[in-house]
Amino acid sequence: MRHQLFIDGQFVDAESGETLATLNPHDNSTIAEVALAGKADVDKAVVAAQRAFPKWSRLAAADRGRILLRLADLIEANSEELARLESLDTGHPIRDSRNLDVPRTAACFRYFGGMADKFQGETIPVEAGFLNYTLREPVGVVGQVVPWNFPLMFTSWKMAPALAAGNTIVMKPAEITPLSSLRIAELMAEAGLPEGVVNMVPGLGSVAGQHIAEHMDIAKVAFTGSTATGRRVIQASASNLKKVQLELGGKGANIVFEDANLLAAVNGSAWAIFHNQGQACIAGSRLILHENIADAFLEKFIPLAQSVRLGNPLDATTEMGPLTSALHRERVLSYVDVARGQGGEVLAGGKSPGGELASGCYVEPTIVRAKSYLDRVAQEEVFGPFVTVLTFKTDEEALQIANGTDYGLGSGLWTSNLQRAHKFARELHAGMVWINSYKRVNPGSPFGGVGQSGYGREMGFDAMREYTQVKSVWVNVDAQIPPHFQR
Repeated sequence: MRHQLFIDGQFVDAESGETLATLNPHDNSTIAEVALAGKADVDKAVVAAQRAFPKWSRLAAADRGRILLRLADLIEANSEELARLESLDTGHPIRDSRNLDVPRTAACFRYFGGMADKFQGETIPVEAGFLNYTLREPVGVVGQVVPWNFPLMFTSWKMAPALAAGNTIVMKPAEITPLSSLRIAELMAEAGLPEGVVNMVPGLGSVAGQHIAEHMDIAKVAFTGSTATGRRVIQASASNLKKVQLELGGKGANIVFEDANLLAAVNGSAWAIFHNQGQACIAGSRLILHENIADAFLEKFIPLAQSVRLGNPLDATTEMGPLTSALHRERVLSYVDVARGQGGEVLAGGKSPGGELASGCYVEPTIVRAKSYLDRVAQEEVFGPFVTVLTFKTDEEALQIANGTDYGLGSGLWTSNLQRAHKFARELHAGMVWINSYKRVNPGSPFGGVGQSGYGREMGFDAMREYTQVKSVWVNVDAQIPPHFQR
């Protein structure tokens, strides 16, 4: 494993010589001491990215694409190593790292590798005698900040469209989960990415992340993380009016109607909240049940949650691993007291398991029935295996509850009524809506939110637009322009 910063094609120590331990959340043992980037390291990375930008941006788009396609092949060739590294560092169950995280990472680089030479400008019909066309140009050096919940996958979501569009990158992986991102940097060099095009500077958000957001020579910053930190990124970006792209928190509404396929809704709702220990911005953390089927739903859902197998993430039979840090475990558990303090009822979980898992960052799948959709546990992002149950009588009430938060990332609904499904898809305040499913993602489909969940989109053609700027070119073909000032 590489434990150094990756700057200008080389693995190097931090200028300060500082390191930070990255821990195994299964037992809080130290995996490695990783170089901790400071402002001086970010500055070096920006200089390297600036130097690499002219050549990389002018490289034929098809050639940029071929490098990304080679990288996708290398990720697949090293899939088991990457899966184990991700599980060791984050707590993802190995079955999820193998079957979801690594394949999605490779698929994202492959998608944008194929798109690199297919993203184009337009010709615009203007007045006679003129040709008007647009160019899509890369913005320049891009700063990217990746969170700790899906570090491998989010590295590809951020990097792939930026590189395909011709930008160069300074990326800050989360300081507590940097290992898979550093391994990707190594594979990028093997794939033929030129020196300086990608630079990795794992460091503290308050130091390296802040410096990236305010850096005068960075043209854009793309951030995934909390809404509170997103606001600070916006403030820091004012230094040079850089472009900002934010994918922030969520409080996903997951609505189950009376006519839903109950078994499918139960299974889909468990996936929506307990996959990756609930550490996902799009998690279906508000379970909104029609009152006529609420008891029948919970009779199936509660035992299913209680049967989820917690354990060592490197064990292939584990279905739910630890949270990524001890600090975050305590934050999640604190919401159990919050719920009880507001009259909520804990239906399952609400504590850490004992026995051999007691030394790790584990939390049992937790189900809480809230008294009101305005309760804190129904409004604030818990970001763990913690789902809040609410009930409704009418479609109008369901919509009021679903839209009753400041967030707007993902929402889902379960119904056999096609008219209702399309109405709710239109009316829900969310960047993504799933009907009779939840938490589906694909490299071709735009991902992002509204409201306090941020703005801008990952993936698809929209992501390429995020990493380019439009230039309008006017050509006088045969227009006769009379002099404006007659003499």
